Amino acid sequence: MQLFLGVWQGSRENRDGYWLRWWDESGNLLLWGTEQVEQERQRTEQLAAQLRAAGIEPDL
Repeated sequence: MQLFLGVWQGSRENRDGYWLRWWDESGNLLLWGTEQVEQERQRTEQLAAQLRAAGIEPDL
């Protein structure tokens, strides 16, 4: 799988600190489930805005 455990500094559930996080072999941080959901929500909103700009009303 080539996963690596490392330390990440940031905020999680309103708590700042150092957290153990998984990284891939390229050094990319693997997202927590809640981060993945938020990322997909933002992507959906961006795509909906592009559709609206093209005159298409998305059915979300």
